[in-house]
This record gives sequence, C-alpha cells and structure tokens, in this order.
Amino acid sequence: MVNETLARRYATAIFSLAKDADLTDRVGAELQGFSDLIHSQPLMTEFFVAPIIDRGVKEATLNGALAGKLHDVTVNTILLLVRKRREALLPEIVIQYRNLQRAARGAEPLTIATASPLTESQVAELVGTLSKTYAKTFDVTCNVDPELIGGVRVTMGDKRIDGSVAGRLESLTRSLLAPN
Repeated sequence: MVNETLARRYATAIFSLAKDADLTDRVGAELQGFSDLIHSQPLMTEFFVAPIIDRGVKEATLNGALAGKLHDVTVNTILLLVRKRREALLPEIVIQYRNLQRAARGAEPLTIATASPLTESQVAELVGTLSKTYAKTFDVTCNVDPELIGGVRVTMGDKRIDGSVAGRLESLTRSLLAPN
C-alpha cells in the first residue's frame, strides 16, 4: 500500500526545490514522463521497484540513463528514492506534486462526464459558467460514460452535480421506493 502522507512530504520537498529554480512545470512533466515510462513496461517496473536489485546498480544505471536528459532536480529525486528504497512511491509522488502545482495556480480539479463527447465550445461554456458561479479556476478532465444515457455529471473536488439521465432515473427510483 502506498503511503500518501510520505509521498506528499517528498512531493512538497521536490516542489519547493523546483519552485526555487523556477522549474515547477518542467520537473512535474519529467517526473510524470519517467513514471509513465517505468510503469509502461513490466521489466522496467520490476527493475525499478525490486528490492533484490542492488541499490548501487540501480543508481548507476539510472544516473547513466538520465543524466543530461532530465533536470538535476528530477534525476536527484529519482536517485534519492532508490537510495531510500522508496521507488514504489513514485506514482503517488507524481499525483501529490500535481496537486501542489494545481494549488499554486489556485485551480481545482473538475471532471465532466457525459454520455457522448462534448465539443470544445460546449466544454468552454460549461467551465466558464462554473468558474463564474464558484469564483474558481479549474483543471478540466472530460470523460465519456455511455452509462449516463444523456446529460452531464460534473465533479468538483468533493462536490458532484448530477444532471444525467441515469442520475435522474436513480433519484426517481429512490423516491418511489422510499417509505412514506
């Protein structure tokens, strides 16, 4: 199980270093890219997280492969995770780092789920309305979920606005089955 608190501590330290060097976006993108690459191939994942592989071998291999290609903050972060045997924390560190970036921009996550894809103008109109209503900026993710049948379901942090046909049918079912 991944320790979210520990990952948040690492992410906070990394974000602080990146911010001091004015490289928050670059370091975030590099960490995300490295994590995606490592976890895209089972052999690379096994090499990176396997505790039986000598840390010195891992460090030398990773340092040789990454030096000059990624910023020093990113490389040193990865090597520190190897030294401390915290390699498995990398995906959660990336998530926590992205959360810190979002918070620094004053943005909040927004997920829009619809039964069929929305056009860019529809997404922009919906996000604009929500931004004005809640006086916030959002990092938007759009998902297509055919089970919604129609309409839209919006999730903002811990708030959910369900205007989907499936949500309305569920609500109607609950009200019909509720004892009077």
